[in-house]
Amino acid sequence: MLIGVPKEIKTHEYRVGLTPAAVREYVAAGHRVIVETGAGVGISASDDVYRKAGASVVDKAAEVFLRADMVVKIKEPQPSEWVQLREGQILFTYLHLAPDPKQTQGLIKSGVTAIAYETVTDSLGGLPLLAPMSEVAGRLSIEAAGTALKSYMGGRGLLIGGVPGVKPAKIVVIGGGVVGTHAARMAVGLGAEVTIIDRSIPRLRELDDLFGGRVRTRFSTIDSIEEEVFAADVVIGAVLVPGASAPRLVTRSMLKSMQPGAVLVDVAIDQGGCFETSHATTHADPTYECDGIIHYCVANMPGSVPLTSSQALNNATLPFGLALACKGIEAAIESRHLRAGVNVHRGRVTNQAVADSLGLEFSPIPSDVAA
Repeated sequence: MLIGVPKEIKTHEYRVGLTPAAVREYVAAGHRVIVETGAGVGISASDDVYRKAGASVVDKAAEVFLRADMVVKIKEPQPSEWVQLREGQILFTYLHLAPDPKQTQGLIKSGVTAIAYETVTDSLGGLPLLAPMSEVAGRLSIEAAGTALKSYMGGRGLLIGGVPGVKPAKIVVIGGGVVGTHAARMAVGLGAEVTIIDRSIPRLRELDDLFGGRVRTRFSTIDSIEEEVFAADVVIGAVLVPGASAPRLVTRSMLKSMQPGAVLVDVAIDQGGCFETSHATTHADPTYECDGIIHYCVANMPGSVPLTSSQALNNATLPFGLALACKGIEAAIESRHLRAGVNVHRGRVTNQAVADSLGLEFSPIPSDVAA
C-alpha cells in the first residue's frame, strides 16, 4: 500500500502523522511512503531524515492526496484537504466530527473511509489512540492554567502551588478519565488543592487509591459541580463521551458566581467543549475573557509540544496503521476495535454517536465489508 503523509496546515499545528521511525516500520513491512516536503519540520525531522527512513519526499500536499491509498494525519482535514479525498481512499487521523457538520459533509461527499483515532477501541474498553494525547493535554492544561492565572493575562494573580504561609490555588477537575487524571497529577505535584468530580463511583474509588488522599473526590451532580466551581481558582473541563459532543456542565449563568479572574481550561473543546461559553482558540491567541472569567480553549493543545506528542501518538497508532496497510480496509475492520474507529464510510456516517450528535442517518458498516 502507498501511505501518504501531508504537512499539517491547522494553525500552529507542528505534529506529523508519521515520524521517521514509523516510516521505517511501514517500509520494513513492504509498503511505500510519500511525505510532503517540510512535514517533519516541527519535530526537527528534515526531508533527508525521511528519505533515509525509506520515504519519498514530494513537493505538494496535492500529490500526497492524489496518489496515496491511505493518508495518515494528525488533525482533522481542513476544507482545502477534504475536497482532495476520494472514494476508496483511507483517511487515518483525529476527526472530532460531532461538533463539525461541515467536515462531516465534506467526508461524506468524498466517499473516503475516514477512521478516527478518537473512537478506535481496545480489548480493555479503552481508547488507545486518544489516550496519548489525553495524557499530554491533561498535563498541559495545568501549565496553561498557571499562565492564565497571572495578572497580566487577566487572571487572579495566583501561583498554583502558593508558597509557605500562602494558600495554593484550588483546582477542580471535571472528569476522572485520562485527561483528568494527568491534570490532577500535575496539579498535585505543584502543590495545588485538587478536587476531581466524576459520575463513576468505581472510578472515584480508583482515583482515591491512586492519589492516596492527596485529592478530594466528589460524585458529579449539579449541586457538587456548582459548589466546587464557585470556589475554584481553576476549572479543568476533562469530560469525554466517545464520538459525541461533550456535555455542557458549566453554564454561563454560573460564571457570575465564580471567583473574578478564575480560569476555565476546556480540554474537551475538540468535541464542542464542556463549558457553555467555550469556543475554540489557537496557540497564537489562546485565551479570552467572558463575564470576568478567563477561558483557555485551544483545540490542539498537544501541538505545542510536537516532538513529545508525535512520538507518543505514533507509538499508539502504528499497530493499527500497519493492520490497515497490510490487510486492507475490508479485512482490517473485521476487528471490532478498528471498526469502531470508522466514522464515515463511502458516503455514510457509520458511527452512532456522530450521527446522533449531528442529526444524520446512522448506517452501520455493511455486512459484506465487515463481519
